[in-house]
Amino acid sequence: MSAAMREPLVLVPGLGCSALLYRAQIPALWPLAAVQVASHTRGATMDEIAGAILADAPPRFALAGLSMGGYLAFAIMRLAPERVTRLALLDTAATADTPDATERRLAAIALAEAGDLDGVVNGSWPQAVHADRVGDAALKAVYRTMYAEVGLPAYARQQRAIMGRPDSRSGLAAIRCPTLVLVGDGDRLTPPERAQEIHAGITGSHLVVVPECGHISTLERPDAVNAALREWLAG
Repeated sequence: MSAAMREPLVLVPGLGCSALLYRAQIPALWPLAAVQVASHTRGATMDEIAGAILADAPPRFALAGLSMGGYLAFAIMRLAPERVTRLALLDTAATADTPDATERRLAAIALAEAGDLDGVVNGSWPQAVHADRVGDAALKAVYRTMYAEVGLPAYARQQRAIMGRPDSRSGLAAIRCPTLVLVGDGDRLTPPERAQEIHAGITGSHLVVVPECGHISTLERPDAVNAALREWLAG
């Protein structure tokens, strides 16, 4: 399939994550879509970051985001829904930040501002993966590399933007494009009930729960995620 025929697809990474988050998806989806990974390090609020992504994006595109990428997808759907042809929300939530989550983010920001990359990574890693993968040194090395690539100043800005994000649940009913909602069954950061809530709010959406998978599903269970995304793109 020629590049002119492939649908543009914008992939938005999660907090602290680089394009490596989608290292298994880019080649798998390339035959179906002209894939680009968004930069999500510019801006101080969700709307500012979403605006920067929109400025770089094609006029019309499919949109997929994981975790913070999902929060940004909701912002893009508020700002320019007419530009999004289809939507995939991976391991994310439509809710605003909770007080407990905000407290944890402030502690992580303090580590980042102190230049403690290992402290940031070690603090978030156990919740980022399925309980059975916490000891996976190779996967953790990829996770740390992403945080190093994004950089601690950008990570701190992202955390503050996430803390200030709005509750997106009231806008779910307005989403009309074909939508995939995917979550790992062992996701402890945005658990399956958050995905179910999104699925229930978006008419006609398709819910996929990936077995034996935590929060960073694209890296933990790439084959299952790729299969769901290919079906979504081809639908």
